[in-house]
Amino acid sequence: MERTSESGLPIDPVYDESKLTDFRPEEKLGRPGEYPFTRGVYPRMYVDRPWTMRQYAGFATAQESNRRYHELIEAGTTGLSVAFDLPTQMGYDSDAKVAHGEVGKVGVAIDTVGDMRTLFQGIPLDEVSTSMTINAPAAVLLLMYQAVGEEQGVPPGKLTGTIQNDVLKEYIARGTYIYPPRPSLRLVADTFAYCRAELPRWNTISISGYHMAEAGATPVQEIAFTLANAKEYVRAALAAGLKIDDFAPRLSFFFVARTTLLEEVAKFRAARRLWAGIMKNEFKAEDPRSQMLRFHTQTAGVQLTAQQPEVNLVRVSLQALAAVLGGTQSLHTNSFDEALALPSAKAARLALRTQQVIAYESDLTETVDPFAGSYAIESMTDEIEAAAASLMDRIEEMGGAAAAIEHGFQKAEIEGAAYQVAREIDEGERIVVGVNKFAAADAEEPYQPLRVDPAIEAEQAARLARLRETRDQAGTDRAISELKAAAEGAGNVLYPLRDALRADATLGEICDALRDVWGEYQPGEI
Repeated sequence: MERTSESGLPIDPVYDESKLTDFRPEEKLGRPGEYPFTRGVYPRMYVDRPWTMRQYAGFATAQESNRRYHELIEAGTTGLSVAFDLPTQMGYDSDAKVAHGEVGKVGVAIDTVGDMRTLFQGIPLDEVSTSMTINAPAAVLLLMYQAVGEEQGVPPGKLTGTIQNDVLKEYIARGTYIYPPRPSLRLVADTFAYCRAELPRWNTISISGYHMAEAGATPVQEIAFTLANAKEYVRAALAAGLKIDDFAPRLSFFFVARTTLLEEVAKFRAARRLWAGIMKNEFKAEDPRSQMLRFHTQTAGVQLTAQQPEVNLVRVSLQALAAVLGGTQSLHTNSFDEALALPSAKAARLALRTQQVIAYESDLTETVDPFAGSYAIESMTDEIEAAAASLMDRIEEMGGAAAAIEHGFQKAEIEGAAYQVAREIDEGERIVVGVNKFAAADAEEPYQPLRVDPAIEAEQAARLARLRETRDQAGTDRAISELKAAAEGAGNVLYPLRDALRADATLGEICDALRDVWGEYQPGEI
C-alpha cells in the first residue's frame, strides 16, 4: 500500500540519491541567512539565541489575564501573545447586545485603553515583545498598545511585537471579519504606512496559514493559500503608493506544526524558498530582509484530543520539534488540556517547559538546519514547493487571492481536505491514539476545567458606563466625526483613529463609526 503525506504526496520507504538527480545545493539551499533562505533566515539561527517562546494566553478580564502573563514571565516565557474574546475580535464592546454570553470566553475582553493598561500592568513594554491575534480591528488594538507604551514612557520606536491583521484568511476559514475586503485592505495598507513612520520595529501583519490548517488545509494548501494572501497584501500596499522595501521587511507569517514531523520541516523550508523567489523575482525587492519569510508557529490545536488528554503532551512535543527543526522564529506550544477548556495554570506551565527542554536540554540549538542534504527532507521540500507553486498559479489565473475567495475556491479546497481526514479517521485508516485506537479501557480520570466567571460581562459593562459618564462626550463625538470623515476620504485613517482613542472612544464605538462608512461584509460580496 502506497503511503502518502498529509498533502497527498507519495512517501517512499527509502530515499536515496536517485531522488535528487537535479539537486543543486548552491541554488536550492545557499547558506543560512542568505537567499533563498531555505536553511533559515539568520546565519546562526539558534546557536546564539533560541527562538522566542511566545505563549498565547488571555481570558476573562484584563486583570485576570495580567496575572497569567506575570506567571508566564516568571516561568521563563520570552514573548507574550494575546488572545482576545469574540466581541473584541468582531469590534463590539462588552455591553453590546450581540456580545452577550461571549465576554471573556475565548480570550480577554478589551474595550478601552484602560483595559489595555490593566492587561499590561507591571510589564515594561520596552522589555517584552507582544503578539496580538486580532484582525479586523487590529489597528485599534495596536494604537491602544501604543498609548499604554507612551503612558509607561516607552518611545514608540522601542515597541516590538506583531499584530495578526490578516483579514483575507477570515473570509476563507475563520469568520471574524467586519468590513468588506476593499476597505479592509485599505486599513491594512494604512497600518503598514503608519508603522513605518511611527512604530518602525513593529511587525505590521502576521499572514496566517494556521487557521486555514485548523479548518482542514493540507500543508501544501496552507503555504499556497498563505503566500497567495501575502501577495494580495503586497499589491494593496504598492497600489497605495508604498515602496516594496519600505514595508516588506516587517511582514511576518504564522503557521501550524503538526505531528507529521518530516513533512512539516520540509513545508517550512519550502515556504521560505518560495517567498524569497516571489519577493525577489516578482516584486523586485532588493533588501534581503524583504525576501525573508519570518514566521511564528503554533502547535496544532486541531490534533489535540479530549480523550486521554495527557497524550497531548507527546503530540505537542513532536509538533514543537517540527517547528524548531523547520527554523521558526517564535513558538507557542499548546497546553494538553485545551481540547477540554481554557488551559489551567499548570498545563500552561508544562507547555512552556516543553519548549525549554528542547532549547536547553537537547542539542538542536547547536547547529543550523541539521536536516540539510537529507535525501528525504530535500525531496519532500522540492515536492511541496512544486505542489504549492502549482496551486498558487491556479489562484493567479483566477485574478489573485481576493478573486479566488469570491469564487469560493480556497474554502472549497480546504473543506474537501477536511472531509478526507474525517473520513479516514472514521474508517480507521488514520490512527488517532486514544480515539480510534488504543482507547482507555477504564474510565477517564476526573478533570476540573478552568471556568470563566459569567459576572465579568456585568463588570465590563459597568466599567464602560463609568467611562461614558466621566469623559468629555463632546470631545469624543468630535473625534468620531473626524474619523468618519477620514474614512470617507483617502487619507491614512490610523491618525484620526488614534485621536479618537485619546478622546476616550471605545473599541465598539470606533468600529461602529467605520461600519457606518464602509459597511459590513456579507459573504459573496467581494
